[in-house]
Amino acid sequence: MKTKLITSRGYAELNNELEHLWRVERPETTRVVTWAASLGDRSENADYQYNKKKLREIDRRVRYLRKRLEEVQVVEYNPQQEGKVFFGAYVELSDEAGETLSFQIVGPDEIYNKKGVISIDSPMARACLKKEVDDEVLVRTPTGNKTWFIDAIRYQK
Repeated sequence: MKTKLITSRGYAELNNELEHLWRVERPETTRVVTWAASLGDRSENADYQYNKKKLREIDRRVRYLRKRLEEVQVVEYNPQQEGKVFFGAYVELSDEAGETLSFQIVGPDEIYNKKGVISIDSPMARACLKKEVDDEVLVRTPTGNKTWFIDAIRYQK
């Protein structure tokens, strides 16, 4: 089950995607489907078949986004979060070998095609929650436990 939290930036991105799909992509694809259907035999019409499939994918994504935008909860920055890792935090970690890692903890809908973010549902994010700078973070990985140290925590205000 996905966590229903989202940053305000993530909410805006999902909303923009919905608007684009509904107001640009769908009307454009519908026009092509209508044009291709007017050519006659649909069984061997690649334009018709491809765009009909694309239209179904757009409609599926639109339905998903509408439902998801209704159920997610936007989490805004709160000064009480300062000094500890919570949702929306930018976290910098290091290990004893000097390897470093930095990321922002975001909702599961915000991680796709992005670098520098991890889902609140990930083992790393769960291990970091409520920790402070210099705290030790123990993360269970498929190859065993790994220890990290929190170097910095910041929030976008």
